[in-house]
Amino acid sequence: MNDNTILIKNALILSPNNNFENKEQSLLIKGNVISEISEDIDDSNVDKIIDASGKILLPGFINTHTHLSMALFRGLADDLSLDSWLNDHIWPMEANLNEEYCYIGALLGAVELIKSGTTTFSDMYFYMEDVARAVDEAGIRAVLSYGMIDFGDAEKRENEFKENISLFENCNGMANGRIKVFFGPHSPYTASEELLIKVRQLADEYNMGIHIHVSETEKEINDILDEKGLRPFEYLDKIGFLGPDVVAAHSVWLSDNEIEIIKKNNVKISHNPCSNMKLASGIAPVSKLIENDICVSIGTDGASSNNNLDLIEELKTASLLQKVSTLDPKALSSDEALAMGTIKGAEALDLDDEIGSIEVGKKADIILIDTNSANMVPNSSNLSSNVIYSANGSNVDWMNRKSMKKLEKLLKN
Repeated sequence: MNDNTILIKNALILSPNNNFENKEQSLLIKGNVISEISEDIDDSNVDKIIDASGKILLPGFINTHTHLSMALFRGLADDLSLDSWLNDHIWPMEANLNEEYCYIGALLGAVELIKSGTTTFSDMYFYMEDVARAVDEAGIRAVLSYGMIDFGDAEKRENEFKENISLFENCNGMANGRIKVFFGPHSPYTASEELLIKVRQLADEYNMGIHIHVSETEKEINDILDEKGLRPFEYLDKIGFLGPDVVAAHSVWLSDNEIEIIKKNNVKISHNPCSNMKLASGIAPVSKLIENDICVSIGTDGASSNNNLDLIEELKTASLLQKVSTLDPKALSSDEALAMGTIKGAEALDLDDEIGSIEVGKKADIILIDTNSANMVPNSSNLSSNVIYSANGSNVDWMNRKSMKKLEKLLKN
């Protein structure tokens, strides 16, 4: 590992472990780890110094639900319901995907993530070993899962397990440990009960997390009620699928009983407000989930239903959406939103001992936000408020310009 040192001086550090207090400090990075945080750090033996005066230093944002290669489908099928969007447009297009398309789509998505401040993402899609190749080249951190869909077909089910286990065997721990692999059963309406039960068994055996879509639309609720006589989380609880290693994307249509089930099983939720709004899927009860001490993180979903991967924009939308849906201006404060995008995302992906906050010993997955922009002036006395309500991804000051030029060259080629 490279043990070069980087000193970031005079930054306005915001971190969930310090309750997002505004504090000007310097930060020393050795290799890829934060080694010191102080108001005065000796710079005499440092390899590189970055003057961050007037800049906000944050943990890199964590996007806990996306389909990165779907950047290729941006703008393909807008202004449609989820059912029509999937069945009439997306799935027919996905039938034409191959390894190279998914690699290029992932590379394009990675550039967008990095430029807007996301350093870690959780992805569910196809040709995931080629997505892993893009992740390796981009230098970003990722949790990857293969989207498992069997529609009750035993032969297809067997193939889905081969794909996800092959991904685990070939890519888990890849890119100097930056890649983790989860199981990725698509949803309770596309994955059979047999598939879901076996995923649970193998997740325990392989010590793998699980990434799944649950309760995204009212139609999904009604269809599963008709078939199983239970709501989605009730059904998943009955078959023993749920646990603290499950990240459930969307979770829009929840009953009080389901919220209790989520809490009991310590399931992690990935909130995707822009996609849910665009597809008219509904508003997830995020404030209620947080009140019940449930871990809620943030995701963009794919660029085909968002249509961008700007997590700062996503966090602002999440905050404002809770305020208008509850008619409470205090709902989902800027501090709570920032936690969703940082430490709660790390917790959801079981990475909170490595990333998600600015602490000595943690990985130096950090970003700087430049306050010297028209939309950031004057600076609020509450910097988390400034980030959530005023900033956007273009305010992120990405430091490794050489690496970015390399990625953009790869895309052009």
